[in-house]
Amino acid sequence: MSSPFRFRGTATALVTPMLPNGEIDTAALKRLVEFQISNGINALVPCGTTGESATLSHPEHHHVMDIVAEQAGGRVPIIVGAGSNSTREAISLTQHARAIGADAVLSVAPYYNKPTQQGFFEHYRAITEAVDIPVFVYNVPGRTGSNINAETALRLAELPGIAGIKEASGNIPQVMEILRNRPADFLVLSGDDALTLPMMALGADGVISVVANEVPAEFSRMVRHCLAGDFAAAREIHEKLLELMNLNFIDSNPIPVKTALSVMGMIHESFRLPLTAMPLEHKIKLRRTLEELSLVEHTA
Repeated sequence: MSSPFRFRGTATALVTPMLPNGEIDTAALKRLVEFQISNGINALVPCGTTGESATLSHPEHHHVMDIVAEQAGGRVPIIVGAGSNSTREAISLTQHARAIGADAVLSVAPYYNKPTQQGFFEHYRAITEAVDIPVFVYNVPGRTGSNINAETALRLAELPGIAGIKEASGNIPQVMEILRNRPADFLVLSGDDALTLPMMALGADGVISVVANEVPAEFSRMVRHCLAGDFAAAREIHEKLLELMNLNFIDSNPIPVKTALSVMGMIHESFRLPLTAMPLEHKIKLRRTLEELSLVEHTA
């Protein structure tokens, strides 16, 4: 397995642009990849939660993987969302990621069926034994309904093929236990933009970010300050972007971030059911924040 340290920094959890008819907007997706790379992002993560993976068919999932990997052309690592609550399906998606030359996969904890801690361990062990590619565990209890605890995360860290964890539990004591006891080559990435600064102050290695869709240059600069130990400079950017980070979750992700990108003129405001458009009052609040950050022009 290649060194996991190439994945330190800011990885953007890419949205999946869609046309008004609901089909994937390939041209907009390519433009987003260029926007991210030109603004200094360290890695790209297509087909995650922010990419609406839950409503992508397998052919569409493969298509998005293919487009992002081809457009990036090796300029930044690609960490493909390839998780499922079916271990067989997760292995199949991971095999496709490996076949197209992805650098790693992000594999969400099995959702809905709520495995035991041993079930989590066996799920990831099966993936790593089936496919030779670095795997990032994705712990997001608010989405999956169950938590990969610190003990299990540290057991997983000992498996060949497990490169790290995206920690989105919001449980700082749990994160601290993982950071204190992890192997030296096991990366811990924040899965919550607003907690990135405190997690990196505790020793985390970076973030898989939603807000980087909108502000890749500024957010990645904040993370670079953290990696350099300049937390005063990082805090200035954190405080500047905090309102946008919070508004990105005023409605279910990725509704707000896709709405923001549409207001910024980068994609259509198009979602797949059961996701729907933001309420008007939330959209007004979001636009006001985008104006304050000079991401869109002020309206009268």
